[in-house]
Order: sequence, then structure tokens, then C-alpha cells
Amino acid sequence: MELGHVAVPLVRAHDRRRTPFREFVLKLHTRCNLACDYCYMYELADTAWRQVNSAMSDRVLDRVCERIADHVGDTGRPLRVVLHGGEPMMVGVDALVRASDRVRAAVAPQAIVDITVQTNGVLLDDRVIDRLCQAGIRIGVSLDGDRRANDRHRRYANGRSSFDAVDRALRSLRLRPEHFAGILSVIDLDNDPVSTFDSLLQYDPPAIDFLLPHGNWTSPPPRWSAGDTLYGDWLVAAFDRWYDAPVRETRVRFFEEVISLALGGTSRIETIGLSPVATVVVDVDGAYEQIDTLRSTYPGAVDTGMNVFDHSLDEVLEHPEIQDRQIGLDALSDDCLACPLHRICGGGYYPHRYRAETGFRNPSVYCADLGRLIRHVLPRVHADLAAVLKGRLQDGTPDAGNDASPR
Repeated sequence: MELGHVAVPLVRAHDRRRTPFREFVLKLHTRCNLACDYCYMYELADTAWRQVNSAMSDRVLDRVCERIADHVGDTGRPLRVVLHGGEPMMVGVDALVRASDRVRAAVAPQAIVDITVQTNGVLLDDRVIDRLCQAGIRIGVSLDGDRRANDRHRRYANGRSSFDAVDRALRSLRLRPEHFAGILSVIDLDNDPVSTFDSLLQYDPPAIDFLLPHGNWTSPPPRWSAGDTLYGDWLVAAFDRWYDAPVRETRVRFFEEVISLALGGTSRIETIGLSPVATVVVDVDGAYEQIDTLRSTYPGAVDTGMNVFDHSLDEVLEHPEIQDRQIGLDALSDDCLACPLHRICGGGYYPHRYRAETGFRNPSVYCADLGRLIRHVLPRVHADLAAVLKGRLQDGTPDAGNDASPR
């Protein structure tokens, strides 16, 4: 029997205010023009994509927009909409612009909307990029490093390299920094971390997101062995390259969130920390789903049994497995709670906790790696902060003792 969530009575016993959804991932197209061998959509446990239409209809999109507007109401809170896939560019730039316009028309003036398309980049050219920019759509691109690093996994189905097309797109996109959302890069232990960082930096991305390969206790990541810290060592080397730069060259979201948590703050991403999940996915057929990366665990892990025609987003928010990812400490395993780092790592990314026998109430399969990184970051950041505060006190800076915020 697959265990998809923590005991439901635990969740229902939790009397707390729900965190409304702030990020809406719209699956505009379910097929892809690349055949990346690590893809959680097509290459891992869940193959449900084979049973749905390839593109979202106008009927579904209009209903999605209505549901988002109802959920946001007149709160005025900012929200993020991600146009996603598969490969969303396969619906065509005109369809992407229409989708963006419909979303804005539905929620304005109740909320400020940040709309992003997340793409593999191979269909981006100057004309397409210009159209997306004119529509106020920011562009995020996936790339794993230089040609050799990227071509380990991100090729066309016939084995042809995708690098040249993505390289051209990024060189064009770097000239439009206000519309460049950043680069997603999946970690491969065969790719040198410093070289990978430097190769991505040449495109002047405003942010880089390093992603751990999606594995779990039942299906471990590549070259993973219990207790080893190969991925943690990779992250430490990349962190030092980023952190030791004389000026900030780009943001690395994962590292920034670890620093925030180390200083007693909160996390704005789900992959680290205890902040409640605020993301919902809408598939091309209008089905509400949990985060796509759960497809790496078992078939049906993303399913909620709800859809845009019959259910509101407020109803989705009450789903037990959504609530599992909003209750923070109470969703952690006993092993996690006994660890002094649990308020920083938050038990690790939810899909990475999965074990077929016990569901998701386990430490992350990357537990040792996260510990390696956090234990490296903590003393570095605390020492630098202490040095800054000491310098201010020696210089007689007013109110230095009351201002512990990093500059």
C-alpha cells in the first residue's frame, strides 16, 4: 500500500490558519521537445501524462483564471503564475501571451501578478523573446552548465545536443535583464561545481537555482550511498565560489535561504526550511495537482481528486496532503525532530523524504548532504556577521548593538 501522507487525524486536529496559495503553476502543454533522462514528468515513476491532452483548452484556462481571482479576492497580496509544461513554448508564443493577458485581466486590480514562463530554451529566438517581454512575461531557462555538462542529460530524443539553441537564447536574454528570471540547473556529480557556476555566470543571470536530482529512499539519487555527502560536498564547493566573490555576481536562491534560516529568518522556497507550501499546479485538463516533483515518488502522488470545474482553490487548500506540507514541525519524523538542524533544513524537500513503506514521514534522502552544507554555512556566516558587528562597535557606529541585519 502506498502511503501518500501523514496520518490524516493529525492534520485535521491541527487548528491553524491555512496559508493561501501564492503560486499557481499552469501546465499549458504536457509534451516536450527534449528527452532529458532525469525528467520527473516522463522518465520517473508517474506516467499519467500519457492519458491527458497535450494542451490546455481556453475553457480550462478561463475557469482557472476565475478560480485564482476568487481565491485571491481583494487581499491585494502579490501572486506568481508560472506558465509550465512539459515544454510550454510548444503551444506557441501567441498562446502564451493570451494566457498571460487572461490571468492579468481576471485578477487585476486585486493583486500584483508576476508571470513567468519556465522553458528549456530551445524555441526561444529574438522575435519570441521580444513578444514575451512586451507582454510582461519573465523568462526562466533550464541549463546544467557548459556544453559537456548540459549534454550529459539534456538532449533531443534522437541524441542531438540542445546546447547551441539554449546558448543562443541565453545570450539574447542577457540583453533584457528585467525580463530574465534566472537559470535552473540540476546538479550532476560528474560536473565540477565551480566550473558549472562559472559557465552559468557568463549569461549574467539574476538568479541561479541549483536543484538536487529527484530521488528518495525507495529510488535513490545517482551515485548516492547512505551516509555519504557527495552532493553536500558539491554544494559546499559551489557555495564557497559564490560566497567568496568580492561582489555579488548573482543570487543563488538555495544558498540565500540557508543563510536566512541560519540567521533565524524564514525560507521563501519549499526545498529548505519549514515555511508552508503555497503552490498549486493545474494540469492541462483542469485537474488540481500537488507539486510536479512528487511524480518522482509513485504513480498518482500528485493527484488531489479535484478540478477547476467542480472545486475551488479554498477546497484544495484543505486537502490532507496539502496540509501535510503546511503544518511545519508536526509533519517531521522523530529522527528529524531529534536533529539540531531541523529548523533550518525543515526535513528536506518533501518528495525527497519518500519511502514506500512509510510514506513521507522520513528525513530527506539527502539528510547527510544537507547537514554537510548547513554545518559549513553556519560558522562562515556567523563569523562574518560577528566581524561586521565588532567593526561597527569599534567605529562607534550608532545603534550598532541593535542592528544585526547583514549588509
